Amino acid sequence: MKIISKLTIGLATAAVLFVGCGNDATPAKSEVVKPTISEESLGLRKTTLNNEAVAPAKTSYGKSVAGSGYKIERAFQDAPPMIPHDVTGMIPIKIGDNQCIACHAPAVAASVGATPYPASHMTNFRPKSYAIKGENTSSETLSHIDIEKEHKLVGARYNCTQCHAPQSDAKLPVANNFTPDYTSKDGAHRSSWNGTKLMEGINTYENSK
Repeated sequence: MKIISKLTIGLATAAVLFVGCGNDATPAKSEVVKPTISEESLGLRKTTLNNEAVAPAKTSYGKSVAGSGYKIERAFQDAPPMIPHDVTGMIPIKIGDNQCIACHAPAVAASVGATPYPASHMTNFRPKSYAIKGENTSSETLSHIDIEKEHKLVGARYNCTQCHAPQSDAKLPVANNFTPDYTSKDGAHRSSWNGTKLMEGINTYENSK
């Protein structure tokens, strides 16, 4: 009898638990969110990638003669200036053949009416040797690095077109609404990263001499 009573109580308890679980509300199935943006509207092509009949915007570089005095406003403060003149026959730049420095080297720029490359282009920020001052070798303050200042274009700046490029007046299918906010009054045509400001905030071994 005791065994039957225990079985009866066990079955009754299980039934109560089963009924209690069954009363819980079943979670509603989440609805699949349908895309509201089409694939064709994501890129500049405005069509699928399977459409090969899309013609890219025509690239039309300026034909101004070097030395004409035409300048392009910088896109933002200290941005590498665009090349405002025709570069036909001047690129690609090769070892021993850099026609840019023939006019833009500081020694001759003024006489030909060109913009001289700045002091930053004659500063080697990747020296081969490092001068150690005491035991401070922290890369955060750069106090152990001896920045070398030279009187010529350093090798890292030799390939001018890695930063400077000719301007194209191609009409893209999207508008550029960016408006630059220059930090210096002549920031549209002149870099502020020059002279004493070149090392501003950098505590180097060279500056501590």
